[in-house]
Amino acid sequence: MDMPEQGGVSCSSSVAADSQKTVASLRVRAIAAESEQASPLPEPPPLLTEEEEEEEKMLANYVPVYVMLPVSSELTQSPQAFVPTDRVERRRAVAWRGVQLGVVTAENELEDAAGLRARLRRLRREAGVDGVMADVWWGIVEGAGPARYEWRAYRELFRVAQEEGLKVQAIMSFHACGGNVGDAVAIPLPRWVRDVGDADPDVYYTSPGGARNHEYLTIGVDNRPLFHGRTAIQLYADFMKSFRENMADFLDSGLIVDIEVGLGPAGELRYPSYPESQGWEFPGIGQFQCYDKYLEEDFRAAATEAGHPEWELPGDAAGEYNDTPEDTRFFAADGGTYLTEAGRFFLTWYSSKLLEHGDRVLDEANMAFLGCSLKLAAKVSGIHWWYRHPSHAAELAAGYYNVPGRDGYRPVARMLARHDGAVLNFTCAEMRDSEQPPEAMSSPERLVRQALSAAWREGVEAACENALSRHDRRGYNQMLLNARPNGVGPAGGGGAPPRRVAAVTYLRLSDELLTATNFRAFKAFVRKMHADQDCCPDTARYGRPMRPLERSGPEVAIERLLDATAPEPPYPFDGETDMSVGGGLAELIDWVFDKVEWIFC
Repeated sequence: MDMPEQGGVSCSSSVAADSQKTVASLRVRAIAAESEQASPLPEPPPLLTEEEEEEEKMLANYVPVYVMLPVSSELTQSPQAFVPTDRVERRRAVAWRGVQLGVVTAENELEDAAGLRARLRRLRREAGVDGVMADVWWGIVEGAGPARYEWRAYRELFRVAQEEGLKVQAIMSFHACGGNVGDAVAIPLPRWVRDVGDADPDVYYTSPGGARNHEYLTIGVDNRPLFHGRTAIQLYADFMKSFRENMADFLDSGLIVDIEVGLGPAGELRYPSYPESQGWEFPGIGQFQCYDKYLEEDFRAAATEAGHPEWELPGDAAGEYNDTPEDTRFFAADGGTYLTEAGRFFLTWYSSKLLEHGDRVLDEANMAFLGCSLKLAAKVSGIHWWYRHPSHAAELAAGYYNVPGRDGYRPVARMLARHDGAVLNFTCAEMRDSEQPPEAMSSPERLVRQALSAAWREGVEAACENALSRHDRRGYNQMLLNARPNGVGPAGGGGAPPRRVAAVTYLRLSDELLTATNFRAFKAFVRKMHADQDCCPDTARYGRPMRPLERSGPEVAIERLLDATAPEPPYPFDGETDMSVGGGLAELIDWVFDKVEWIFC
């Protein structure tokens, strides 16, 4: 199928002959002249009532809510193997069903379309959510062979969402599912890609000990034509072009409002530094993942160019997955290698390779979706453990060079800004410092403030989501605070707040979410995100008008990106949200309803 013509206001191609334009123009002018003589001047729009004015003011505080759809229903244990026999087991079955619920299977089929429709209908009609977020898995769509794309199941999924009045955030998921926190299923990379990896294991990220991570191709092969004559970047680009061709009607209709571009493991712009599949456990520092031959070669060339061919990768000095910073020579607070000239050079190179990768893939995404009325987005991981240690060890291992005196997130935001203001989507928005174990030296609250402030200072939109599934009001209140750090504005009287996120995504849809107690709290959460307004399908009314995507700006030199590392204090955040879904009393009422449900289930 040919690519639609790009650059216009529509995602569909349209051509008109010059002669037709001339004739049409003459007719329009003639009709306009007659109309001017025959028609009275248009009347000014009617004045808004006081109630309508208040609604418009509050809509300036509106934050749309999207719900992440489940991945798949493939389980390591058959659901038929679990048969509840009493009240306790029936309650356990609720959680089990929450895991079962799937969308597109590994066989590229939409599973239980009727059941999915019923759940989406509840989200839209009862909770008033704005839309859903869905992984579009590379391993499923292009699984049959190189450039053999099958979009049937995803077209069916999007049609169901459209018929239920929901918008869609689509994730270009170029990673495998399995091996991360919350992964209950396995969706590998396409078989033909893994065949290349079987012959050349260095196409995968590699640990210091030589363990290969099969979740995402190493950025060392971004520009190497190893995949049936195509580079990794070309693989991603062709997939996105095919998505645009085959989803043109959904794109033109405004159904798809965001394309979140997968840039690494779990779809996040980072290295796979803390894989559970290789034995990592929280709060281990993780390991650097740059020991494939392609990245090793790149580092040696960079060190030689810098005049230090003797410099080497950190190796054993950076410790094991589950070490603490003080267990290592590299991350130790007192005299750690990360503070030396060689350490700083390595960390700059390691983090810069990540920035360059994100920039290349987003540039291809921008060209693929040019002219479509949507926003691009990229997810940045909320690695909050060891944030209060001077080395920020876990962040460094993941590729975020964020230490005292150096902002590791603002360069990411500056890179996103050139792609027509791609959205920075940040995780762990539900977490509080007080919930974390002291030994982890964690601070999700400070981390979220820093990352969101980095986006806003660079003039790009920020969005956020929860990292782990939560159904409690305390978690919802923290998400509300991060979505509007200074409350509704000004001073609670309506009008635009000083800062707010572009959207919030809730992870994720399950039958557990839809139980009476949990769904009651969730509905209150959505209502408060909407600033106590009904769901508003018109994004322009709450300050996010959709416009055709414009071409990315000129390439930004890495030196210019690194200028953004100069630290600035984050914007001030209030201590608590002014749009609370309730505290202790509401939790008590939830507990009572929960007990009643338990007795009569």
